Amino acid sequence: MKKLTFDYYMQIDYSETVSSCHFTIKCLPKETLRQRAENVKVLLSPDVPYNMGRDSFGNAQIYGWDDVAHTTFSFRITGDVYTGLDRREEQIDEDMLAVFRHPHGLNRAGEGLFAYHEKLAGELQADAYERALFLTHRLHEDFVYEKGCTDVGTTAEEAWKLGRGVCQDYAHILIALLHMEGIPARYVTGMIPGEGASHAWVEIAKDGFWYGIDPTNDIPAGDDYIKIGVGRDAADCLINRGIMHGGGSQTQVVRVSVNEERKD
Repeated sequence: MKKLTFDYYMQIDYSETVSSCHFTIKCLPKETLRQRAENVKVLLSPDVPYNMGRDSFGNAQIYGWDDVAHTTFSFRITGDVYTGLDRREEQIDEDMLAVFRHPHGLNRAGEGLFAYHEKLAGELQADAYERALFLTHRLHEDFVYEKGCTDVGTTAEEAWKLGRGVCQDYAHILIALLHMEGIPARYVTGMIPGEGASHAWVEIAKDGFWYGIDPTNDIPAGDDYIKIGVGRDAADCLINRGIMHGGGSQTQVVRVSVNEERKD
């Protein structure tokens, strides 16, 4: 078991005044068999009331109405997460499982990924989990990590044709390949130790539970992973979204820090 302390900060600056906005923030660690969150604190600026709820995928979310005129909106969420309590994440909801069996949105494959899967088909194992690990390993070998060449709207097929991308692209491509194998899979967003931004990986269905696999780093998602949200693709797991009056153009800054608390 590990105790990880996290600090997630996002700031959005607007070129024109925002007179009011509805906001939804999905940046709260999930309670699963593998992890437990404590001492979670939320700070909003402007400091307005908010409510807590869950979306259709069971992700915790903060939502509210900001009627204070502003040109900057920010939030900071901090807390502790105990990880490594189990290898499993959550028990599978059979009523929802069909949602994660089929291509959707950004994880849809095209000719390039279908051809890649066909090339690998002869090497795949019979066990679904072993197949997932094999596909993860091959993707890690055949795809290059590079920042700045893709964006939040890049599809799995587009990233594959480019041959490079970031964790979001690795996750979308792996989900596309797993769907070709008939393996239910879902997109995960969260945090890992260090400083920078959020991270993304994949979960697959196995023996009635979800298990995490990180194709970017070619490892199972274990003690160093703080899970925030799940969905069919990255669009289902956006950390922040809102509807506003005014605002003009906007710029965004994200700072994420995760550190392990060590005992002397």
